[in-house]
Amino acid sequence: MKPSQDIAVKCSGVTKDYGVGDAKVTALRGINLDVYQGELLILAGPSGCGKTTLISIIGGILKRDAGQCTVLGKDLENMNTAERARFRGTTIGFVFQAFNLLPTLTAAENVAVPLLISGEERKFAIQCARAALDQVGLSERADALPSQLSGGQQQRVAIARALVHNPKIIICDEPTSNLDHATGHAMMEILRNVAQAPDRALVVVTHDTRIYEFADRIAHMDDGKIAEVTVGAKEAQVQ
Repeated sequence: MKPSQDIAVKCSGVTKDYGVGDAKVTALRGINLDVYQGELLILAGPSGCGKTTLISIIGGILKRDAGQCTVLGKDLENMNTAERARFRGTTIGFVFQAFNLLPTLTAAENVAVPLLISGEERKFAIQCARAALDQVGLSERADALPSQLSGGQQQRVAIARALVHNPKIIICDEPTSNLDHATGHAMMEILRNVAQAPDRALVVVTHDTRIYEFADRIAHMDDGKIAEVTVGAKEAQVQ
């Protein structure tokens, strides 16, 4: 399925600095980027080029210094704290590079967190979490603590947590970094199938060139800018 022309995420002239004076570092230098519904967009580029800063702004974790950024037509910076948290909790799924799993919760309980935050009953949330873990091949480890899981298994728990509440926007920071090739390929197949829904979009930050084949488009970043946007392998196949 080709991406639609409906825009899921729109960034216009987005800038971001860290620090002040002599210590100031410019992370983003006027980013212009559209992400379309039904699209898997990869953000590629060297370390320090601004990829993680950009997805953090898209996800409402960081505030931009200038420019505009809307997600499904909404500017998260125009929301109060509660509205922004509610929007993120129902609309955006995150896969963090550091996993951010809670060590005292089982895999199923970790995956259920987005649903519990949204007010779902615990029994229903755990049921959905177990189904999401099954989707990533971890149903037999649903009751294990993070410390009892390998790095690759923890990564799959993090992916299941990002999918459990059926978000419209999924943001992934190096989702295959701790997975072997076969498992990483399988996880990208799952994410790709999710992204292909006409009302969803997936943004993936990666250094893993092996997963470029899953992209509709690849936005190449360098020194805080979008250097170029190229057609990904999936999109090329349908042209």
